[in-house]
Amino acid sequence: MDFTSALPTFVITLREGVEAALVVGIVLACLKKAKQSHLAPWVYAGVIVGLIVSAFIGVLFGALLQALSKSNNPFAPVIEFLLEAGFSVLAIVMLSWMLIWMTQQARFMKMQVEGAVNNALNQDKKGAGWGIFSLILIAVVREGFETVLFIVAKFQQGLIPALGSLFGLGVAASIGVLLFKWGVKINIRLFFQSMGILLLLIVAGLVVSALGLFDTAINTLAQMDRQSQSLCVYYEHFAKVHSCILGPLVWNTTKFLPEDKFPGLLLNALFGYTDKLYVVQAVGYLLFLFTIGAIYFQSLAGRVFFPIKNAPPAK
Repeated sequence: MDFTSALPTFVITLREGVEAALVVGIVLACLKKAKQSHLAPWVYAGVIVGLIVSAFIGVLFGALLQALSKSNNPFAPVIEFLLEAGFSVLAIVMLSWMLIWMTQQARFMKMQVEGAVNNALNQDKKGAGWGIFSLILIAVVREGFETVLFIVAKFQQGLIPALGSLFGLGVAASIGVLLFKWGVKINIRLFFQSMGILLLLIVAGLVVSALGLFDTAINTLAQMDRQSQSLCVYYEHFAKVHSCILGPLVWNTTKFLPEDKFPGLLLNALFGYTDKLYVVQAVGYLLFLFTIGAIYFQSLAGRVFFPIKNAPPAK
C-alpha cells in the first residue's frame, strides 16, 4: 500500500488542526482565568460535534461520487469528472482565502477569541454554555470543511488521503496539548509560515489537477456525443497524446519520471506534478503562484491587500 497520497492531507490537516487547537486552547485559558472552568465540557462537546459534522460532510460528498461512478447514466463519467473538478476549485478558493485571511488575522486571533468568550460569559449560565459550544463548533467545522473538500477532490486516490488527515489531526491535537497543557514553547509563527509555503505549493498543484479533470470531462463528453465535439477547442493532428482544452504539451516525462512511481508519485502528491503537462496547466500553475503567492508573502510582511471588514487596523 502506497501512503504517498496521504502526505498532502496530512500537511493540510496538521495546519488547520493546529489552528483549531489554538482556538480551543485560548478558550480554555479564558475560562480558567474567568474561573468558569465548569464550562469546559461545552468546549470538548464543540470539538467532538465539529469533527462528526466534518466527517459527515466528507461521507456525504464521497457517497455522491461513489453513486455516480456506479450509475448507469451514460453521462455519469462526465458528471463525476466535473464534480471532482468543481470540488477542486472550491478547495482552491477556500484554502487560498484561509491562507491569506489567517495570515492577516493571526496577530488579532487571541484578542478576537477572548472577546467572543467574554460576550458568551455575559449571558446566563445556559446561554454561556451554548455560546462557547457554538464558537468551538464553527472553528472546528470551518477547518474540517476545507480538509474534506481537498480529500474529496482526491477521490480517485481512495481512502489513503483520509488516513493522512487522521494522522495530521492526531499530531495537531498533540501540539495543542504540548502548548496549553504542558506549556512547551513552540515557535508557532515559524510553524505557520513554513506550513503556509508548503500549503501554497500543494494548492498550486491542485490547480493543475483541476484543469486536468475539466479537460478529461470535456474529452469524454466529446467522444460520447458528436454534437459536443466542438467543445474540444484544441486538437493536434498526428499526435498520440493531445489535450482537448489545454493546448500543446509542455513536457512528456512518462519514460524517465512517471507520476505513478517514486519519486514522481511524491512530487505529484505534494506539488501536483504531472508527467504530461500542457500549456494551460503551466500558465495556471504559475499564475496562481505569482498572484496568491505574492499576496501571501505581502501579508507576512504586514501589508494588507484585501482588508477584512470589522478587523482591527494593522499597527
